Amino acid sequence: MKFDIDTLGVIHSPYKEKFAIPRQPGLVTASRARLELLPPYDQPDVLRGIEQFSHLWLSFVFHQTMEQGWHPTVRPPRLGGNERVGVFATRSTFRPNPLGLSVVELLGVGRERGKLWLDLGAVDLLDGTPVVDIKPYIPYADSLPHARGGFAPQAPTPPLTVRFSPEAEQQLQPWHQAHPELRQLVSEVLAQDPRPAYKQGKPDDKVYGVRLFDLNVRFRIREPECEVLAIEPA
Repeated sequence: MKFDIDTLGVIHSPYKEKFAIPRQPGLVTASRARLELLPPYDQPDVLRGIEQFSHLWLSFVFHQTMEQGWHPTVRPPRLGGNERVGVFATRSTFRPNPLGLSVVELLGVGRERGKLWLDLGAVDLLDGTPVVDIKPYIPYADSLPHARGGFAPQAPTPPLTVRFSPEAEQQLQPWHQAHPELRQLVSEVLAQDPRPAYKQGKPDDKVYGVRLFDLNVRFRIREPECEVLAIEPA
């Protein structure tokens, strides 16, 4: 049996590429996003009463990896990228149906010039992600404190301390008005160590780059420190 699923809306977020997106929602508190609803779902009635809830479940499509298909086993980063487990025992993007599920904070509802949107916090969603369902998060039913977390029993402690070079500090200044959260966002994203798991714990002189908003953030990691080298227009 096959189903057709509509795209209800599209995510606008600072994450312009898959690299460096936090692996779970809530890990980077400075990240903000907007879920813009699309016709015919861009009518106020669909959101009536949603302000009563502090958090939402979003069902979305892994649109950038769906064409690569799925694998019966994957290597989770939390296991160092070396041990294979079944795809249904992970939240891998390479799934038979490329659907993801994320809990996000609802910051507000906006409507202007015929557009309707939700403002969201602490997201782990790529810019342009199609959203196919929205549901309220219900604490008494959705929060299970005694549930077992398998190989991910608790949130990871950010492994890196982030510092900005004098050049990067200077380059931050012109963007403060447009993106006041930029410094915190860069720090929280890079503190998670976005490199592939096999790179961790080894000497690494490579200069990496990640796109946040319309900026290219260049950095180098020498554990346990990450140095932001430059913040330049992408």
